Amino acid sequence: MSRRAAFLDRDGVLTREKGYVTSPGQVELLPGAAEGLAALRRAGWVTVVITNQSALGRGLFDEAMLAEIHATLAGKLASADPDARWDALKYCPHHPTEALPPYRLACACRKPKPGMILEAARELDLDLASSWMVGDAERDLLAGKAAGCRTAALPFPGGPGGPHPRGADLEAVDLRTFALTVLRER
Repeated sequence: MSRRAAFLDRDGVLTREKGYVTSPGQVELLPGAAEGLAALRRAGWVTVVITNQSALGRGLFDEAMLAEIHATLAGKLASADPDARWDALKYCPHHPTEALPPYRLACACRKPKPGMILEAARELDLDLASSWMVGDAERDLLAGKAAGCRTAALPFPGGPGGPHPRGADLEAVDLRTFALTVLRER
């Protein structure tokens, strides 16, 4: 039986957008991120982080450092609320022109392509038509739509007051507001 999911961009949805986050010390939770993630999980939603990480492909850090960055993020979320955690995390290290070999390629996983979403849906038996992609950039919305999800836009650059990407099914000021809105719909 397929389940619904919230696919979440990392930077600008869970963490403050800072360009390339290259060390755990740069990880800063956004207001509402832990509360929104926890509310979705308590309601039975599958949560999947979907993030482009071309900084890895550009050689700005290695796989071990990316794992440390994500462990720090997971720890900060859990400290804010024990239910604030993800079921899966997918990242794309590729870039078609700026990455170093072997990461320099045009892949199917780099947003705005839907590869990471489709892979997670297969692995976790997710119903894409009843799922949402939440992001703060047009590439997030395009990936979600290409995968067959509904889309939600948070303000760019990752905080209230910034413009929302165009074309979203829903606009919200933060992940908490998104979660409360979609959970009320049910």
